[in-house]
Amino acid sequence: MNIQDYHFHLYYEVKDIEKAISLKAKIVKEFNFEAGRVWDKPVGPHPIGSCQISVPCESFYDAITWLFGNRDGIDFFIHPNSGDALADHSANAVWLGKSYDLNLKMFQ
Repeated sequence: MNIQDYHFHLYYEVKDIEKAISLKAKIVKEFNFEAGRVWDKPVGPHPIGSCQISVPCESFYDAITWLFGNRDGIDFFIHPNSGDALADHSANAVWLGKSYDLNLKMFQ
């Protein structure tokens, strides 16, 4: 598998959106990663509010280790980007915190 990078998606309920915005800012400051928009509704395969953080392969270990101690109750959906979106979002994905059922129909 040729992994280009990883996406770390923050998952949160709308009531926790300010906590998610704060955590996103901390991650960007700590690692200088690219971060997407903070959504207050389901978008794409994601069933609740989410925000995507792009993590280079060489930073994966440092980023996930940092999250173990700093995620502040926010759940994370983490997947590689290998060019196989269905496998990346299912068989090759991991969760920190609670896991959710994704809408994978868009990848089939």
